[in-house]
Amino acid sequence: MAGAAWSQTPKSTADSIAEYRAMLADGNPAELFEAKGEALWQQKRGPRNASLEACDLGKGPGVVKGAFVELPRYFADTAKVQDLESRLMSCMASLQGLDAAEIAKTPFGQGEQANITALATYVATASRGQRFNLPQGQAEERRMYEMGKRAFFFRGGSHDFSCATCHGADNLRVRLQELPNLMKNPGDGVGFAAWPAYRVSNGQMWSMQLRLNDCFRQQRFPYPGFASDVTVALGVYMGVNAKGAVSVAPGLKR
Repeated sequence: MAGAAWSQTPKSTADSIAEYRAMLADGNPAELFEAKGEALWQQKRGPRNASLEACDLGKGPGVVKGAFVELPRYFADTAKVQDLESRLMSCMASLQGLDAAEIAKTPFGQGEQANITALATYVATASRGQRFNLPQGQAEERRMYEMGKRAFFFRGGSHDFSCATCHGADNLRVRLQELPNLMKNPGDGVGFAAWPAYRVSNGQMWSMQLRLNDCFRQQRFPYPGFASDVTVALGVYMGVNAKGAVSVAPGLKR
C-alpha cells in the first residue's frame, strides 16, 4: 500500500545470541572432545595399563548414563563429595595408577587435565536431556552445599566481588552476555546445566572446573586448586539449586 510504513520489532540481544548459537550447534566442536573422551575411557593407560571402564561415577562401575546429572555427590571409597572432574581424577589414580596430586598441580587445562576435560565431555554427553537431581541424603553432601553457599556469597579481591555479584539476581548482563541467577533453577540448559561447553571465542573446551577457574580470575581472586574443596562445594550449591533443569552439556558458549 502506498505510503505504508514498514516496521519490524527488533530482536533482543538474547534472541540474537540464541540464534547465533543455534547456527553453530550442528557443528559443535565439542563432539571432537566427546570422541576423545570416549577413547580415553576405553584406553588402557598408566602404570597399571588399565582403562577407566570400571570407574564408578555413582551409578555403578562403568555406568556412564545418568551419572553426570547426579554429581557432585558423596563417594564412600574416598569419603568425600566429588564432582565429575575430581571423581575422574580419583579413578585415574586408583585404576590406572596415575598420580592425582601431580594432575592437580598441572597448569589448568593442560596435560592430564585436558584429558579429564575430554572425559568429562564424554560422560556429560551420556546424560544430555536428563534433569539434574543431586543427592543430599548424606551429611557431607549437605555440609558441602552450605560451604558452597558461603563461598558463593563471599566478597573479596580488589573489586570486592562475589559469585553473587554476577549471578545473584535476575536480568543481569555483562556486555552482551546474560548472567543467569544461580541461586535458583535458572532454566533448562542454562548456568550449571550447560557445562562442559565449547568456548567459540577462544577455541577451548571448558569443564566446570575451568569455568570456575575463570570466574575466580574475573573476581581478581587467586586461582583455586584443580578439584579443590571450594570448587566442588560451589558445584554442589549450583547443582542442587538447578534441580529439575535439563542438561544440554556439552554446550556451546560465546
